[in-house]
Amino acid sequence: MRRGRMGKRIAVIGAGMGGLCAAIKAREAGHEVTIYEHADSVGGTWRANRYPGVACDVPAILYQFSFAPNPHWSHHYARGPEIHAYTQSLVEQFGLGEVLHLNEGVVRAAWDEGARHWTVETEKGARATFDAIVPALGQLSRPQWPAIAGRETFAGTMFHAADWPEGIDLTGKRVGVIGSAASAVQLIPEVAKVAGHLTVFQRTPNWIVPRMDVAITPEAKALMATRMDVAMKLGAAQRAMIFDQADFLTWQAFQWTPEGRAAFTRTALDHLAAQVPDPDLRAKLTPDYPVGCKRILICDDFYPALCRDNVTLVTGGVDMIEPGGVRTPDGLIELDVMIFATGFETTEWNWSMEVAGNGGRTLRQAWADGPEAYLGIMVAGFPNMFVLYGPNTNLGHNSISFMIEQQVAYMLRTLDALEAEGASAADVTAEAQARFQQRIEQLLAGTVWADPQCNSWYKAANGRIYQNWAGNCTEYAAATASVDRAAVALT
Repeated sequence: MRRGRMGKRIAVIGAGMGGLCAAIKAREAGHEVTIYEHADSVGGTWRANRYPGVACDVPAILYQFSFAPNPHWSHHYARGPEIHAYTQSLVEQFGLGEVLHLNEGVVRAAWDEGARHWTVETEKGARATFDAIVPALGQLSRPQWPAIAGRETFAGTMFHAADWPEGIDLTGKRVGVIGSAASAVQLIPEVAKVAGHLTVFQRTPNWIVPRMDVAITPEAKALMATRMDVAMKLGAAQRAMIFDQADFLTWQAFQWTPEGRAAFTRTALDHLAAQVPDPDLRAKLTPDYPVGCKRILICDDFYPALCRDNVTLVTGGVDMIEPGGVRTPDGLIELDVMIFATGFETTEWNWSMEVAGNGGRTLRQAWADGPEAYLGIMVAGFPNMFVLYGPNTNLGHNSISFMIEQQVAYMLRTLDALEAEGASAADVTAEAQARFQQRIEQLLAGTVWADPQCNSWYKAANGRIYQNWAGNCTEYAAATASVDRAAVALT
């Protein structure tokens, strides 16, 4: 590892995709890195989510780092276990094992204004000081349980999709799945294959477009291996083509151009009509809100699963849960197993650690009225803290791995600026953060997410959108390409 003249001591908190990227690139730049991870393995959400059918809805060639292409994907869209294996391979490929602390999450990080460093305390009681911290805790890590009366009384087996039990056997069982969004459309087709009967409780239908996934055969991989130079060239061209299509065409479904909404509405409706011949079922599955308002799902086998004889779609609502099953307005639906595919807590931003910045003010206090971060990375009053996958950096149209690479590059530019000017602390000004937030909210107001009909995990109860970036990835890359010295104070 090349070490710079003034390499910083950096604590990376979380070993998902973001944390691994930060560690790899920071070490390459000559910094001293320590990675803290609460779990027993790297991978973040791809370690945690083990439900059948789990996969990424971004093409694999985009959902990888530009500096670490993977020739081993089995399909155009990678399966969850493969992505977990990819994150594990990064540890080996880049020698991260020597700086990785598994089973040791961070419980507190505090900035010392006099010493100009962060003190990090871990679950094991260890304390260490660092010049900078990189919280890489993600937005999708805390399972969301719906407030349904009587849930605790259910006498059968009950679990959240994000906490899938090891070795659970659903063969022949009466299974209920509450939820019909991103994780549900992946696990429902798999559960339907083995369940005696599957009941799907849908509150709101989703816009779904075809996936058209294809397997990458061993023979195709072997052929590519005969000319790796050509394979790499073709891979780069394919990656660029898919990126541009997503960034400039798919983005318009959310930017809410007439062309974007018309094209994606037509694609989704045609997909529904082609896969669901029953008009009554098709009506239940047709959304009454604008396309793109909620996450657009990409799936080929969800609709066919609902057409199976052993599957029933319930849309009339849930009154309560009883020991024997789910009570609806039409009566009791008896169940042996209940699966909650109800997503994650997103807009609360309750991190698993306490962060205290200037004057002892905590991040929870700073974000009491909602999370804000300049470029989604820096928070005023918290010097040398660089958040990955922070507020207003989520996407609906492209790959978060690209966004993470831009955020890490921005962090490294900021650390370079500290060294160049002989400074020790970088902090975005409150004024710059406020201007950035105002501009983001102005842009978001023109997107489909702001539509009054739209209620989604992107939007908080107060109507503000804290999750999503307000443009495409190309615009984010431009916004993070340099450190604006009028916005970021170096002292």
